[in-house]
Amino acid sequence: MKYFIGITILTLSVFMINACSSNGEEHDFSSITITAEEILGDPYYRAISFGAYRENTRDIQPTIPQLKEDLKILHAMGIRVLRTYNVHYDEAANLLQAIREMQQEDPTFEMYVMLGAWIDAKNSWTDEPERIRDVDAPRNAEEIARSVELTQQYPDIVKIIAVGNEAMVHWATEYYVEPSIILYWVNHLQDLKAQGELPETLWITSSDNFASWGGGGEEYHNEDLNELIRAVDFISMHTYPMHDTHYNPEFWGVPEEEYHLSDLEKIHAAMDRSLDYAVMQFNSVVDYMRSLGVEKPVHIGETGWASISNEYYGEGGANAIDEYKKGLYHQSIREWSDENNISVFYFEAFDEPWKDAMNPLGSENHFGLINLEAQAKFPIWDLVDEGIFEGLTRDGMPITKTYGGDLDSLMQDVLVPPTAAEIRARQEAQASQD
Repeated sequence: MKYFIGITILTLSVFMINACSSNGEEHDFSSITITAEEILGDPYYRAISFGAYRENTRDIQPTIPQLKEDLKILHAMGIRVLRTYNVHYDEAANLLQAIREMQQEDPTFEMYVMLGAWIDAKNSWTDEPERIRDVDAPRNAEEIARSVELTQQYPDIVKIIAVGNEAMVHWATEYYVEPSIILYWVNHLQDLKAQGELPETLWITSSDNFASWGGGGEEYHNEDLNELIRAVDFISMHTYPMHDTHYNPEFWGVPEEEYHLSDLEKIHAAMDRSLDYAVMQFNSVVDYMRSLGVEKPVHIGETGWASISNEYYGEGGANAIDEYKKGLYHQSIREWSDENNISVFYFEAFDEPWKDAMNPLGSENHFGLINLEAQAKFPIWDLVDEGIFEGLTRDGMPITKTYGGDLDSLMQDVLVPPTAAEIRARQEAQASQD
């Protein structure tokens, strides 16, 4: 009965969207010169996850001048594709407007967008005791309708729509939905393409944790997921070895055979294993897709490494978080993806303090390559040295280096991973407390 109710609501939602987005007028998509199929997998079109929030609340939206500042910085870094997460706030629409205005000022300015439509289960983010996983939140229809509208308005910029962000992974307990919900909206957007309401070259996907795409084992395997894999134009999967230094640390702890190594060698060995771990998760998605007889592109919609954490991943826990390790991971995942023609929407461009506003030292606030003081973190110190940021500012501040560019000072904050035995002991202690 619950499923029937969900489909009824979905049907009504689609009726509303069609009423809003399909008014019988012809849409001009002739301005499209390059497609998602050409962009994804090409190392020239380097991608990144983007948010421009400077404050600890999203109620204060970045202005168009601020967005233009950020676009100039990212373009100078070689970034050509941005990923956004929702259209409920003004940021995505203003970003598209900012790109359009910059292109009008300089026709050589090139920037494209993977536009995110946020998806929730019914009763998500409410005081209701039950999240109804196979029924849409009322606002989902509005997200999809607005995504369609923006894509029609900016078809030369929006190359991809991503339906949901980590919307199917089970640990997202506040809002996750069953794959049937994502499948419904993906099919709806594919139908709009077929009807000429959206560009036929627009690619549709959902961006989700590797587990949700079949890499998480049988608890995720069902026919709705299989149909979703068949329905999307490509798979956008997430992998976060950084988080798993705590939650699944079998790859992280220093094994006995590495005890003789120097501290720096132990760090490099652990980061090499982190890349292997990310590649393993990537391959688990590819393997599941192929087990269904499906062959289509798989790209990385998110991966990254924080630079600060006072949580499980930081000092006294996994000892995984510092700028040096962030730099090693950024370099290794970029090199691997370039060699294999896989796009990586690296998470993320700038630090965003709203993500864990009650805990300023929380890792979620510190995934950016550039911090709130307009300081480039260690992974992109070399770009500062190359002078690519000359004449560019963020909120009036020139782009400089963290630690004043002093590597010795940075290395004083670098943590050595614990031994595998120490990790096992900590896990056993936590298990006994639980």
